[in-house]
Amino acid sequence: MVSELSHRERALASLNDEKVDRLSTYPIACGVCRRLVGDGKMTYREWANDPVKFASAFKAGQDRFGLDFSIGLMDLSVMAGDLGANVRMDEQNTPFVDVHLQNTAENYENLEVPDITKGRTATLIAGTELLAKQLKDQVVTSAFVEGPLLALTQTFGAENVMMDLFTDPAPIHKALETLTEYDRQIVDGLSHTGVDAICWDYLWGNYSCLGDEEYGEFEGDRYAPLLNKYTVDSGMANTVHSCADLPHLDKQIKEFKPSLFSLAYYPLIEGSPSPKETIEAGYADECLIAGVIDPQMFIKNTAEEVTVATRDLCHEVKTALCERGLNSRYTIATGCEVPPTQTCRLENIDAMVEAVRTYGGIEY
Repeated sequence: MVSELSHRERALASLNDEKVDRLSTYPIACGVCRRLVGDGKMTYREWANDPVKFASAFKAGQDRFGLDFSIGLMDLSVMAGDLGANVRMDEQNTPFVDVHLQNTAENYENLEVPDITKGRTATLIAGTELLAKQLKDQVVTSAFVEGPLLALTQTFGAENVMMDLFTDPAPIHKALETLTEYDRQIVDGLSHTGVDAICWDYLWGNYSCLGDEEYGEFEGDRYAPLLNKYTVDSGMANTVHSCADLPHLDKQIKEFKPSLFSLAYYPLIEGSPSPKETIEAGYADECLIAGVIDPQMFIKNTAEEVTVATRDLCHEVKTALCERGLNSRYTIATGCEVPPTQTCRLENIDAMVEAVRTYGGIEY
């Protein structure tokens, strides 16, 4: 048995497939943690517009839950809002774009990189710096940034962009070049924060949406590799989050070579890779895999049911790792963000983390 490790020691050991006392864990608890600050009445609007409040929620979440990673996800409308799309900012719900920019060739071609020292991009960078300073000695920290194609669909509308990339791709590429530069500048800003990694959301690497050729042309071969390399060259680890039902695992793991890949699982969709299948296929040989507790369980289910689901996942993962000859290359996590709503049951997050402590132990 390995003696008890600190959260950061366990996370680093898992990234390197070293022996650990138990599996690492990270329910992707981000916006929901604002409910743990002060009197618990902080609104999502306040949290997503104030770097001090943003960071304070992650510190409060770490104090309450005792996690092994901290990933500074705000929401997926940060870049779109700063590019000029209208973001609906409700008091207690995740911000989202409700009025996109008009998807004309001229608008694609004339897109400009906004000033990253202003707007919510600046809030994200400053909040990430505070998060990293407060938690760096405790956990592995990461910023969370939208990839260029995701930012484009958030700005102009997914349906519009998907139609345009087939009918008139040249303006799309011009916009993606601009967004890649925008992302590059964000990497520059984050490189001075002390954060350990950047987690890229390359959402459209999904066979439900784009095949190999299309995804390669519009992100996987042309834009994401530049950002992945720039991230590492800037002194941060490169990680990827995907909540796709049919992810491009060969591209996003074997070619992108992230340190961590965050996976979702859709059991009702044929071909969606389970944790066991992902490990068996050799993807955990390449990097640390994280997933796949259903986020909806934190609203719809009891703490007891979350415990059972986590126990079963720990058993599946440990068995598959052992059969593959791996030590620790899997983090028990959610497949996507824990719902940051008022109806999310905080006790269910407690239950998941406690279940990993109970059932995630590994004997070598």
